[in-house]
Amino acid sequence: MQETIEKTREEVQRLAAVNEILERNNYDQSRLIPILQQVQEVFKYLPKDAITYVATSLDLPVAHVYGVATFYAHFTLNPKGKHIIRICDGTACHVKKSTGICEKLYEKLGLSDDNRTSSDLMFTVDIVYCLGACGLAPVMVVDDVVYGQATPELAAELVDKIRAEESAA
Repeated sequence: MQETIEKTREEVQRLAAVNEILERNNYDQSRLIPILQQVQEVFKYLPKDAITYVATSLDLPVAHVYGVATFYAHFTLNPKGKHIIRICDGTACHVKKSTGICEKLYEKLGLSDDNRTSSDLMFTVDIVYCLGACGLAPVMVVDDVVYGQATPELAAELVDKIRAEESAA
């Protein structure tokens, strides 16, 4: 019961934050992208309900707002984990077996191509096609820290280290 009340309280606070964002932007349709960026900061992704709410509040078709949210790569419609792991699968990294790193993380975190965020919302694995560090291939970035010549074993060790740090905190 207490957990349900707490979740409802969080949702009300988030909705209040969306209202504040809309007010700060004067409900201006031309500010749709900055509004969506700010909403994504609140939720860490763009929930369908938030997209509908923003569309209705701005008197825009939901399909238009959804189209903007899906067109730009920096928006996500799925929850992201606290820790983002980016694995490069560009040509140099792919040739040097970046897919093995991805497979190891999927196995360790219970992920798939359709679900790249762990059930505890601790990790998200994103496959990218260039990190600009081809000389270090294969490259992996964990929370903005670059790891060159990465291996599946290193990826697994980093996940274990992060989990240990999180449980100690």
